[in-house]
Amino acid sequence: MTASIRDFRSGDRSDAESVVRVRRAALPFTITTPKGVAFELACAHPAKRHRILVAEGPDGRVIGTAQVGIAHDSTEPGQSYVNAYVDPAHRGLGAGRLLLRAAEEHLAAHGAVDVYAWVLDEPAHRAFAERHGYRPSRSAHFLRLDLTAAALPELPRDEDLPAGVELLPGSAFAADPRPLFEADAETTSDEPGDVAASFDDYEHWLAQTWHSPSLDKELTTVALVDGRVASFAAAQTDGATRYGSAMTGTLRAFRGRGLAKLAKTVSLHRARAAGYTEAFTGNDAGNGPMLAINEWFGYEICATETRFTKKLTKPKGRENL
Repeated sequence: MTASIRDFRSGDRSDAESVVRVRRAALPFTITTPKGVAFELACAHPAKRHRILVAEGPDGRVIGTAQVGIAHDSTEPGQSYVNAYVDPAHRGLGAGRLLLRAAEEHLAAHGAVDVYAWVLDEPAHRAFAERHGYRPSRSAHFLRLDLTAAALPELPRDEDLPAGVELLPGSAFAADPRPLFEADAETTSDEPGDVAASFDDYEHWLAQTWHSPSLDKELTTVALVDGRVASFAAAQTDGATRYGSAMTGTLRAFRGRGLAKLAKTVSLHRARAAGYTEAFTGNDAGNGPMLAINEWFGYEICATETRFTKKLTKPKGRENL
C-alpha cells in the first residue's frame, strides 16, 4: 500500500502538530511550531497560491508534507517553489513521489515555469531529486551552536560601544517597525539566491514577518548609529529550547564596523538567559563573510542542502488543483 495526498486542514491543531513532527524529523535544524504552520498558510499572499500538502500512510498517520507555491514577488514571472519532507521512519511508501507530483501539477496549473526545491545534500535525497528531473544549483549550510556550552563573547557595555552606537531590542520598534522593514529589504536584496525578488510591500512584510508568531522581538537585536538602523539580528524561537537566526544583516553604508557581531552577541546572550539551549542558523555556501561571523561565535556546520531546479510543462486536460 502507498501514501495518499491531501491538503493541510487549517484550524486543525492535530494536523499542525503532525506537520511539525514530520518537518522536525526530516530537517531537525529549523524552527517550526504548530502555531507557525497555521500562520504560514493564513498569512500567505493570495498571489502566492501557497499550499501545505500532507501525505498520509495506509493507517492514516501523517508521514510527509510539502510547502508549495508561486514566487509572486519574483522579478521574473513563472518562478515557484516546493519543499517536501518525509518522515525518515516512513520512507518507501511513495510519499515523496506523490507529494512532488501533486505540487508540480498545482504549480504548472498556475503558470509556473521553473520550480526550485531545497534538498539535503545526501546521496538518497540527491538521487531522488535527479530521478524526477531536478538539477542542482547553489548550496547552503545549516549551523548549530550549543548555547549551554558556548563561550560567547562578553556582552558589550554601553560605555564600550563605538561613538553613536546604540543596541535595542526589536520590541522598541513596536510603534513603527518601518525602519526595520527598510533594513530588511536592503540587506535581503544583497543575499545570494536563485530567484531575484522585489521587496517593497510593507503591509505584506508586517503581516508575514513582523507579526509572525515565531519572531521573538525581545531577542531580536538592532544596532543604531546616530539614531539610524544600521544592523540587526532577527531571532526566531520555538518557545521552548530552540533559537534560530531569522536574518542578520548590515546596511551597506555601515558594513565593516562589526555591528552585526555586536547585535548577534546581545541576541545570543539574551537567548541563553531566557533558557534556550540550541541556536541554529543557515548560510549560503558562498556567503563567506556571514559564515566567518558564525564560525567566530562557535557555530558548526551540521548539514548542507542544495537548491535543485526543474522546468515545468503545463498539464493538459487537468483542472487547477
